[in-house]
Amino acid sequence: MPTASQVLDFIQSSSIPAGKREIAKAFGLKGQEKIKLKALLRDMAEEGLIDGSKSAFHRMGGVPKVTTLKIVAIEDGDLIAEPDNWDPEAPGNAPRLIVREPKVARNAKSAKRPPALKRGDRILARTEETDAGWVAVPMKKLPARTEGLMGVVEIDKTGKAWLAPVDKRVRQSSPIADIGEAEAGQLVIAERVGRSERAGLKVIEVIGDPLAPKSFSMIAIAKHGIPHIFPEEVLDEAPVAAKLKLSDKTREDLRHLPIVAIDPADARDHDDAIWAEPDGKGGFNALVAIADVSFYVRPGSQLDREARKRGNSVYFPDRVVPMLPEVLSADVCSLKEGEDRAAMACHMHINADGKMSSFRFSRALVRIAHNIAYEDAQKAVDSGNPPEYLANLWAAWKALAAARDARDPLELELPERRVVLDAQGKIAEIAIRERLDAHRVVEDFMIAANVAAAKALEAKAAPVVYRIHEPPSREKLTALRDYLATMGKKLALGQVVTPGLFNRMLKDVTDEAEKALVMEAVLRSQTQAYYGPANAGHFGLSLGSYAHFTSPIRRYSDLLVHRALVDAFKLEQPAPPGSIPDTSGLSDRDRASLQQVSDAISQTERRAMEAERDTIDRYVAAWLSGRVGEVFETRITGVQAFGFFATIVGLGGDGLVPISTLGGEYFRHDEAAQALVGSDSGTTYASGDRLKLKLAEANPLTGALKFVLPDADTGRIEARGARPDEWRRGANSGPKKAGKFMAGKRGRPGNIRHQGRKK
Repeated sequence: MPTASQVLDFIQSSSIPAGKREIAKAFGLKGQEKIKLKALLRDMAEEGLIDGSKSAFHRMGGVPKVTTLKIVAIEDGDLIAEPDNWDPEAPGNAPRLIVREPKVARNAKSAKRPPALKRGDRILARTEETDAGWVAVPMKKLPARTEGLMGVVEIDKTGKAWLAPVDKRVRQSSPIADIGEAEAGQLVIAERVGRSERAGLKVIEVIGDPLAPKSFSMIAIAKHGIPHIFPEEVLDEAPVAAKLKLSDKTREDLRHLPIVAIDPADARDHDDAIWAEPDGKGGFNALVAIADVSFYVRPGSQLDREARKRGNSVYFPDRVVPMLPEVLSADVCSLKEGEDRAAMACHMHINADGKMSSFRFSRALVRIAHNIAYEDAQKAVDSGNPPEYLANLWAAWKALAAARDARDPLELELPERRVVLDAQGKIAEIAIRERLDAHRVVEDFMIAANVAAAKALEAKAAPVVYRIHEPPSREKLTALRDYLATMGKKLALGQVVTPGLFNRMLKDVTDEAEKALVMEAVLRSQTQAYYGPANAGHFGLSLGSYAHFTSPIRRYSDLLVHRALVDAFKLEQPAPPGSIPDTSGLSDRDRASLQQVSDAISQTERRAMEAERDTIDRYVAAWLSGRVGEVFETRITGVQAFGFFATIVGLGGDGLVPISTLGGEYFRHDEAAQALVGSDSGTTYASGDRLKLKLAEANPLTGALKFVLPDADTGRIEARGARPDEWRRGANSGPKKAGKFMAGKRGRPGNIRHQGRKK
């Protein structure tokens, strides 16, 4: 029997519309096999993979007449969708369709208005070709791929099993038709039984105790579909690649230089290391050494295919899901102190003004002199008597920083939450990560190397995977202007918008609370950065050409840039025959599909960011679950008609304050001012306001928080959170207590919504 994928491949390649008869003939199916094929096609039609009648595909790259799409962008006010199950390995780019939402007549009382769609939503849609191009007409909104399919098993008083979801956006529990070996209180993954949601769910995997240290990251991995288990063929190939020999005869020998890698204290891999020395003329000779991953991960290899699929490593407080197997990511490729390592070296000359006057690239052999934590490097410099290699780095950085200031990139001080775990994997501390000069030193050296890589490839007319950050759209700038006007501030749109415009505006704000408010508004106006082969500059960094070159262990984009440099500067080093693919430069396939792979890794980057953010939210909720009832200093971060969102100052963790808890007064939603205004008293709750709020609920499994005013009656609010000692002292509450974590009847979560913070 063919698989669904094989059937789709056949339909897409068929020169005529292919139905059941043509498919059966192509695969030589007879008798009972035809009956099984009919069932397979019925299931595929239900999933939207094929048209239920003829299975005939449109000729726009293999999109069926009825299919599952995902909203990926909003362009000029139109929703743009792509096939949800598009294979990044398939030839060509994923088709893009304009979504035309069906209109509902105002006088049609019985008509059901379709739910509003947004980026990230999945829809079952009918595709049509019009004069304006291909469009998709939504038939129904679908749950996210794993939405509601991962959760905690709960048993109600009648003995019926329910799945209480761990996704804060899913408000209803689902009935479980087949509980399998699962028990009440256990965290499980389920799948739907049959075609109807009413048929219930079947438990397919038991993860176990939802309070176990691994659970929060495992929830994110399952929810976002992050590949976290390497196939056997990849694990078999990794040791072979790791044994490739290094030679100072084929590489520039830089082992005599005191190159240092400055990283977080808990870094699991070391991509980059830096060195600098004065040139005697007021400038500096500098070096950025980057792990030479392209030497080990060759185009067409099993390692390359898996890295391309993953796109990037994903970092959680308790684990990392690496792009490459650990024998490479944490060992052979990692720049470890005292070990000979393969590196791609960017040699730069920095003049007295901090500008790069020249640069070149080589494949090198390096031996890292020191692996230093940011805090330790900063402490050594602050002591007033740092070692020479650090003193030189800081001196070169001051020149780079001066050039950066002259460039005037966007300066947004965005606090980053840091989760510290103890030896048992329990939460020891959640704090805002301190920003040191040591971080800025490394950052500015990396930016310089990234610029050098992009310009070097441009000079050779070679392919480049750029890191692109486009200027804010006119629509977002108009919204920002209108919002600032409610605060008595002006934003002139008749001039060329530059990062410096925002910087000057922020500099004029002296009140810290107001400054944070304006900073968040500016952040919301920015576009999202992405990868692509067509240069559009980097607005935020105020750079005309920019590429990611400095983290090939954890980003596939950087690996592609390294391969392009290998070709452009003739740095090829063939592998021994019969071991792994010979070339380490760009393959023909890389060159032909640069746009496609850029789109794919942009998506995996967004997936990783969402997964990491969701996991931090769960850790914060777990940390706060023992402090329900306490009053916190908060700041309003967003206002909607149904209430406002607030975050705890100095800790983070956005929670909803429902409008129903504000008292009996009617509150009007002023969208332009992002405020709720009381109709009688004039009491205003506006974005940016600081106020004291009482924590009413904290749900570790969803990451959802709920606040109320300090004087609100919370006697009837039952806090569904773990006891404080269970999280901080490492006690295991046991699976039977997990059911208490979900609010509402039968464990169904309450009406709690969450506004994710943009990073």
